[in-house]
Order: sequence, then C-alpha cells, then structure tokens
Amino acid sequence: MDAGLDGLQAQMRTARRSVGLLAAAQAILGAAPPLVFALGGLAGYQLLGEDKSLSTAPLTGFNVGVAVGAVVIAIASRFLGRKASFMLGSVLGALGAAIAAVALFQSSFWLFAFGLLLIGLCGGFTQKIRFAAADASPSFYKPKAISWILGAGIVSAVLGPQLAIWSKDLLAPVLFAGAFIILIPLYFVAILILSPLNLPEMAGDPAAAAAPARPLGEIVVSQRFLTGMICGIASYALMTFMMTGAPLAMVIGCGFPSEMATLGIQWHVLGMFAPSFFTGMLISRFGVEKVVAAGFVVLMGCAVVAHMGIELWNFWAALVLLGIGWNFAFIGSTAIVASSYRPHEADKVQGFHDIILFTTVALSSFSSGKVFTAYGWSFMNLIVWPVTVVCLGLVAALMFRSRSAKSA
Repeated sequence: MDAGLDGLQAQMRTARRSVGLLAAAQAILGAAPPLVFALGGLAGYQLLGEDKSLSTAPLTGFNVGVAVGAVVIAIASRFLGRKASFMLGSVLGALGAAIAAVALFQSSFWLFAFGLLLIGLCGGFTQKIRFAAADASPSFYKPKAISWILGAGIVSAVLGPQLAIWSKDLLAPVLFAGAFIILIPLYFVAILILSPLNLPEMAGDPAAAAAPARPLGEIVVSQRFLTGMICGIASYALMTFMMTGAPLAMVIGCGFPSEMATLGIQWHVLGMFAPSFFTGMLISRFGVEKVVAAGFVVLMGCAVVAHMGIELWNFWAALVLLGIGWNFAFIGSTAIVASSYRPHEADKVQGFHDIILFTTVALSSFSSGKVFTAYGWSFMNLIVWPVTVVCLGLVAALMFRSRSAKSA
C-alpha cells in the first residue's frame, strides 16, 4: 500500500509540474491573439489605399492559420512528440511576428497577412495545450489541470492588450510594428518554459476495439450533432465578426484612441475566459441546453447595448457581453457535440466539426471589414438577431425532443 501511495504521490508531483509549465506557456503564447485582434484590423486599414474593405483580411489569415495549425499539430505530434510540436509552434509564431513587423516597415499588406497567418499557426498549436495538460494528469486531477490552463488564459487576456498599448508606438513613425517585434522574445520565453517539460506518450484508445465505429455520415445528420455544431459555429462566428469589427468602429468610426479599443478587447477576452471556471457547474446544475440558450440571450444583450449608442461604455459593455455569451454558447455547444459520438469516433467527428468551424470563423472575420466599410457598426449589430433566433429555435427543438424521449 505504501508503495502504491508513493507511486501516486510521485505521479501527482510530475503532473503538477507538467501542468504548471503548460499553464505558464499558455499564459505567454495566449497573449498573442488578443494583441493581434486589437491591432491587426487597424494595421490592415492603415496599409490599404482608398478601398478599406479588405482591412480585416490579415485577421482572416490569422484564423486560417489557427485552423491549419490545429490539424498540423496532430500530424507533427505523431512524429516529433507534443513537447517538440509546441516548441515548433512557438518558432513559427516568432517568424510570423518578425514578418508582420517587416511588412509594416515595407507597407506590404499581403506580407502582413502572411505574418499573421504564421502567428495563427502557432495559435492552432496552442489550442492543444489544454489536452496535453489533461493527458499528463491522473483522471481525478484532469478538471483541475484544465482549470489551470483556463486561468492562464485570464493572464493572457491582460498581458496581450497591455503589451499592445505599451509597444504600438515603440518604433514610431511606423505604427504597430513595435507590438509585433515585442512578440518575438515572448515566443522564445515560451520555448524556455517548455524545454524541461516531460509529457507522457499518447496511448491508443482501447474503446476503439470494443465496438465498431459508426459511419461519419450517420453521426453528423443526427439532431444532437447538428444542433451542437450549428450553435457552436454560430456563436464563434458571431463573436469573431463583432470582435474583429469593434476596434475599427471605435477608432475609425468614432475617433476613440486605439488604446481604448485595445482595452475593450482586453475586457472582451476576460469575458471569454473568466466564466469558464463555473460554466461546467452551471451545465451540471441546469442542463447543457439551457446554458447554450442563456449564451445566445447574452449575445442578444450584446446587440442591445451596442444599439443603444456609440459611447465608450457601449462598446466595452457590448464586448464583455460578447465574450460571456460566447463562453456559455460555445462551451455548451461543444458539450452537445461531444455527447453525440462515442470515444473511438472522436477523431473523425472532431476533425469534420473543426474544419467547418474554422472555415466559417475565417469567413466571418473576412466579412467583418467589408460589412463595416459598406454599412457601418449599427448594421453589424443587426446580424446578431437572426442568427441567435435561429439557434434558440434549434436548442428549443432539441430540449423538446429530449423531454419527449424521457417521458416515452
């Protein structure tokens, strides 16, 4: 018994050390996305000529990079291991930041977009840190391990925007270049943090041999999967659409200083991550469908506040509500999707889901600049309403079917 206890204690020490290193790396690497979203659209607007409708295309490049990175790391991990893959992602991020800074000096719009694509690749790699933390932990410690990673996201939400505010004029008169230069040492700090990491090898799924996997087509046409996927994609696309356009609306449309727009993004990202510590508890208490519905109601609240005016508090409050609504709707929708397939069917279903998700998100960020340029901020807010109403209808239908099945 003593030997077993000693073994468990040793396992816990290793798990805590690994999770601590991963959380620290997450805090550093996760600072890049809020910095990119705070400044990327403004920098793109600055680099373009008379036609500003493509100003958010660099942010689309970032989102495409995240989508590709989420696939590439799965392949890289098989050959290099997850630790080396995370370090490779950091190198790609540093390269992307350097290219973005050079592009700003050369006034090259499409080179800037390519730099942000590489930063997005690193972001796709970073998405897998929470899974690595869970895999490095005993079953009873997994929820706490994931909470540590989510907590690191709150650090990122403050660090990224503050770095953007401090460094955007560092290399004046070339605006925003300093912010991307400052990302380079951050990526190398992340590499140093990851270097002593010792992660367990990924084991095969024993459930795969227990029952035959259903065809993908059978799974993805089920009401549960379709509801979860549509609601998850809608919430993520709406969040990206509004978050991408908000800095343009604040700075270009209303004349607020870019620092105020950056702080708005900071509060938005805090709204995205902070509720994660109790979203799971709300799902357990009230049911996943009700939490998803609450998320879309909060997104409606975001549109209401944004419609009320163009004062600073309107933008900031709308961005906070946008983050909270996304958290409830997306986490709950992800849980619905996860309940629609068996463990050994996860890889193909998640892959199908993520391809559609990130493709839609990339299109939403691309369209954000075009819609803002053509129709303005008020019209952007109107788009929230039909999307949320449709999703609430889908959730209501799923709840009705679940209750009917229980009563039958």
